[in-house]
Parts: sequence; structure tokens; C-alpha cells
Amino acid sequence: MSDELRHECAVAMVVLRKPAVAIGDFGGTKLSLLLEKQHNRGQDGAGAATLSADPAPGSPPYRIFKSASSTPLADILGMIARREACRERIFLGHLRYATFGKNDVAFCHPFVHEASDLGHTLLLAGNFNLTNAAELFEDYSRHGSFPTSRADGYLITELIAKQLERGGVASAVSKALEGADGAWTLCGMTGDGWAFATRDPHGIRPGFYYVDDDVVVVASERPAIQAAFDVTPEAVKELPTGKALVVSPEGEVELAGLSPTINAAPRPCSFERIYFSRANDADIHRERKALGAALLPQVLKAADAPLEDIFFSYIPNSARIAFHGLLERLFEEHGRIRFGEIAVKDAKFRTFIADAAARREFYKHVYDVTYGLVKKDDTLVVLDDSIVRGNTMKNAILPMLDRLGPKRIVIASSAPPIRYPDCYGIDMSTLGELVAFKAFVNLMGESAEAELREALCAEPSGNPLASLYSRFTDEQYCAEIARLLTPPDMKAEVAVVYQTVGDLRRCLTPGEGSDGHKLQIGDWYFTGEYPTPGGYKVLHTAIRHYLEKSNERSY
Repeated sequence: MSDELRHECAVAMVVLRKPAVAIGDFGGTKLSLLLEKQHNRGQDGAGAATLSADPAPGSPPYRIFKSASSTPLADILGMIARREACRERIFLGHLRYATFGKNDVAFCHPFVHEASDLGHTLLLAGNFNLTNAAELFEDYSRHGSFPTSRADGYLITELIAKQLERGGVASAVSKALEGADGAWTLCGMTGDGWAFATRDPHGIRPGFYYVDDDVVVVASERPAIQAAFDVTPEAVKELPTGKALVVSPEGEVELAGLSPTINAAPRPCSFERIYFSRANDADIHRERKALGAALLPQVLKAADAPLEDIFFSYIPNSARIAFHGLLERLFEEHGRIRFGEIAVKDAKFRTFIADAAARREFYKHVYDVTYGLVKKDDTLVVLDDSIVRGNTMKNAILPMLDRLGPKRIVIASSAPPIRYPDCYGIDMSTLGELVAFKAFVNLMGESAEAELREALCAEPSGNPLASLYSRFTDEQYCAEIARLLTPPDMKAEVAVVYQTVGDLRRCLTPGEGSDGHKLQIGDWYFTGEYPTPGGYKVLHTAIRHYLEKSNERSY
């Protein structure tokens, strides 16, 4: 992906079911592997906690490790390896991307609620984002509690801990989350040895688990569990929505049903499958190839040149698998073609130059370029997995590609245009930053702001943008986005093509729900069809912020 997106975090939990397995550092080693295999999901902070198998009065039943340094995962792995050996039963870990909030150790998970009763002591880590954290905070305060932080992680921890005083783990999780609007995968443990994991009602955030006679394992990504425990994909199950995976202190495992108000139609996040999750998951690998293959007709139409005059490439690194799918279809239908790796990302490139002009010049060299592959007057097709804001594309990638001398450059996105803000954990809640929204505003012309205000009044709770977006064709949007992305002094002609929503839905097949029906993929950032009421509330706020010229977060 050319645009940097901060997004969902990673969770990992290992619960030892038998006392014999608690000898040695089996759990610490496996937790370290799970975190390492998910390092793509969080590089701003990391944390881990271990729970004693036989806690003694006079010291905490757990040990906790956190880091928000420039190398947080390495720090945590070192802390786990160097900790004093003792019998431990539950191992909980987290990797953080700071989509909101300070990049500070205080915001690193697990969060802790201390209590003199071990059954009410709670440690919680999660991949989550709430759209109604402010309302939950006010409600919690009104009912006699005194919260000391507005962080949604702290708030969820306190809500569950409060319910633990009134009932068991499954009941506490169910009642605490009844009023929550958002997305989450949560893993927690109590001081007396209970462990649990649960997902949001729509299954927006990912979560997987594995159970055998010795362990219960939870992680954000299936391949992490496969690699750490050497098991097949079929052995790793998806955490069901509307339930909590609960492990008792004796190692008994239950999928406990939650409140009916927490049940809903699953809408798993499509960006997980397009970009966030690692492509060594067999299903995601297959789907990304399908996305690339589906783009071929649009790509060839936009290229408008004989195949021998087209060179095919991609933006590293996450678009590689979709590019393989595009190539396979090209080989099947057209035989011999020209392709290669044109852009090479310099992972170690950093610059702290204060002068803006000099900084822009250095910015162009974040990517290196392979010379000698593209001929003068070629059409260069470059596949990216999405175009969010377009800043890197305009300021770094296109100027670099233009130096190769192609006649035309076609940027092909394996995702549809992002027209709506996200509020479930992806760092794109500001409408005015989205290049597709900028194109819409330009196409609307001088009437844009007036019509946006009128639409807000006419559609007080739903999607006020849908009817406005429908006034223009996909071709008009692509042409205007190409104009917006074209840098000054660009010699090559620039064209942009996007995946259609219809093809996206055909390519992404997240399986079946518990009722046997095919799941619908979550695509609200493309369509405006939000899975929760909070999504529409955030959309309205984002529109108002745009009209007020505010860059404030919309939730």
C-alpha cells in the first residue's frame, strides 16, 4: 500500500490446561512466537502479562511487561525471556498501533483492574475501537463510579470488572458490552485463573482460537497460531460472534452464549483481507489473487495499448499477491507479457529535514526504482491494494515512475475508492483527507457545501452522501482522482482504475455464519453501509467537521 494506514492491533493468549504443562517456559515461548508472527499489526507499543498458577498472598498474582520505545516488540520478548522462572498458567500479549491516543506506555495493554478479591482482579488486552466511548463514560460516571481515564481500553476493563462483582465471567462480559457500539476482539484473565476471549457482534475485528488437551490459544490471525503450534488451518477456528470463549481455572473450555442484544449479522472487515492480515493465510491469499485477476478488463481498457507495449508491476509490499492474481489471468488469456518489480521500498529510509522543499525532494526517494525494464513510450501499469489519501502516490511514487519515461501510467487499485470514514479501528476518520471525497467535491463544484448541508438535514440518521455520490459515474471519479494525483511537471499521462464493489464482494468470501448462510463482507468505507448505528453517527460528524474546516477526529 502506498498510503500509510494505522489500523487494528494484535492480541495473543495462551492458557495451559494441565498443571504438568506449566513447568518450564512453554507458555512464554509460545506467546513470544504468537506476538512475533503478528508484528505487522502493531509497532507503536507492546505489552504482555503472565498469571501465576499458584498465587500467594503478599504479592500480585500476575507479572506485567510494557514498552512504547522504538523497538517495543523486541523489548517485550526480552522481558519475557529474562523474567524469573515460576509456575505460570495464563500468558496474555498485545501489539499496539496508535490510531488515536498518545504513543505512551500508559496506553499499552494489558489494562489492569486491581481488587483484593482475586476473582475481581482483571487484566484485559484487545483490538478494539468504540464509537460511543464518551456515552459509556458518562453512563459509568452517573452510576456512582469514578473513572480516572477516558481511554476506551481502560473503560472496557472497568465495565467488565464491575460486572465481575455481580456474576461469573461470561455474564460479566455479556452485561458489560451490551451498550457498546464499535468493533473488538478482547482477551482477558482474572486473578483467580479464569480466561476469556470474545469478538464484537458483527465480527468486524478478527479472532481465532485453537484447543487441544494441553492448551487453549487465541490470536488475531490464524497463521500465527498455525506457525506457533504447528497445526493445520482446519484445527484453528474462528472465534464465533455472540459468544465468549471461556476457560475455567481447571482448564474446562466453554463457548458461552452472550446476551441476545449482542447477537447480530457478521460483517467482517474487508480491509483485513485486502491489506491488514498477512497473506500466508490460505483464504486471504486466494482472495487477494482473485482481486488482482478481477481488475484485468479495466486495466487493459485504461492502458489502451498493444500488450507488447505494456509493462506490468506493483507497489510493494502488500499488493504483491493481488499482482500475482493479475499475472495469472494475463498468462491464461494472453500468454507472454512483460512484467517486473519497478518500485522497491527503502524500509530504512528516514528524514528529519526541517526545510519543506528539501524534505519533499527526499520524500521522493522513499522508493527506489528499477531502471532498464520500461521502454520509452511504454504504458506502465502499477497495481496498488488501495488509494486512501493519495499523498505518497502523488509526492513519491508517480514522480519516481515518471523518470522511467513511460507514455502513460495506469494506477490500478485492488480495492474500490474509499468514500466514507472508518470508525472501527482504521486511521481514516477525516473525510477531507480521502482523495475520493476530494474528487466528489470538485465534481460538485460550487454547490458542494450547500448540498452537503442540505443532505445532512434531509437524512438525520442514515447515509446523507449516497445520493450525492450517485450523481457521477465511476469513469468521472477515476478521471478526477487521476487529475488530483498527477504531480506538477508530470510528463506521463496518468490514469486510475478501481475495483468495483460488485467484484470485491465476489472475490472476498469470508465463509458461513453459524446459521449456515454466506457472510456479507464489511465494506462500509466503500459503500457507506455501516454495521452499527455508531457508524452513521460518525459519518454525520465527519461531514460536519468537513463543513466547519475542522480536522478533528470524528469519534
